[in-house]
Amino acid sequence: MTQPMRKLRNEAWAGLLDGDPRQWLVESEEPAARWVTLTELLDRPESDPEVLRAHEEVLADAGTRSLVDRIPDWEVDTKLSGHNSPRFAPNLLNLLADMGVRTGDDPAIERLLDQMLEHQDPEGRFASYGTSRASPKPAWGALLCDAHAVTEVLVRFGRADDPRTSAALERMAEDLADLNQGRAWPCLPHPATGFRGPGRKSDFCPQVTLEALRTFARLPSRQRPRGLLGLARTSLRAWRVRGEEKPYVFGHGIAFKTVKWPTSWYDVHLVLDTLSRFPGLWRGPRARPEDRLALAELAACMVAYNVGRDGRVTPRSCYRGFESFSFGQKKVPSAFATARLASVLRRLDDLSPEIRAVDVRALSSSKGGSGTAVPPKVGSG
Repeated sequence: MTQPMRKLRNEAWAGLLDGDPRQWLVESEEPAARWVTLTELLDRPESDPEVLRAHEEVLADAGTRSLVDRIPDWEVDTKLSGHNSPRFAPNLLNLLADMGVRTGDDPAIERLLDQMLEHQDPEGRFASYGTSRASPKPAWGALLCDAHAVTEVLVRFGRADDPRTSAALERMAEDLADLNQGRAWPCLPHPATGFRGPGRKSDFCPQVTLEALRTFARLPSRQRPRGLLGLARTSLRAWRVRGEEKPYVFGHGIAFKTVKWPTSWYDVHLVLDTLSRFPGLWRGPRARPEDRLALAELAACMVAYNVGRDGRVTPRSCYRGFESFSFGQKKVPSAFATARLASVLRRLDDLSPEIRAVDVRALSSSKGGSGTAVPPKVGSG
């Protein structure tokens, strides 16, 4: 267990919640929650003894081991494909990374990364193996929602300097297009089957675009392509115009505002977790009032729909197969889920006055809805 925590600094984001969760988080029995709290909420360096201890406990934790045991054979396993599933191997690796697992921590992870690097189409996109509605027979192919997810985990787990990853990042930048909503990433057809996701060919894909933005945000600034702030604005625009436009299957209603755990698909958390990595959206000479307002509205919705009166997150939507984790049940507060949402709010700390001023009940509905959006009744946990 941790040492007594140093005195907490007053931070504006904590005032958005009815109770500051940091003391509870750092005393949690969940090693992953403590690791997130120490590194992302308390700014402890990785060399800090408490961080080192939390990392060791994450690796020894039975939950972590059970997730590592789910790692598939990338060469032959088609059942774990499906970019919108937390069982999809890149999503599983992102979850492990969110919990504190790092480069070199487990040979099974390193083997999977090696396998991912071996499958790349001639244009540089990483491929995955699986079936689709267009072809029940498994095939290798590079849908952008899969290729971007693979590239991100390779970057996260220390493979950014591999020439194959570099080629994928270059291809990612080259796949940008001028679309109906602005410059962003489209949904491109599967090269082997011709399958393409839903929506118009000239529309941007919200999921693919966020995956790419988050991947580039993990790189040093000198390695990022120019114009990322404008691309982030295209993503934010989808929220601003939700009353007039709805990207096919990507709505902004209750399901979008209620985080489904473990997080892997387009929702309020994914949007804010990504866009909060681009502070130029809300501060500095290039910030725009309409972007500040949109971010504030999104953050206010994330709090209203997911955080209880005690400042803690009790999951309200969960994927099956994670019932043994605090974020995979709906009965008691989850320290890990709370720490993850709090870390996003903290990045938006200087927007806190504007977030507090948002009346969530007065926000207009998404296209196809009616009336006004009203947050659900939230208990104390």
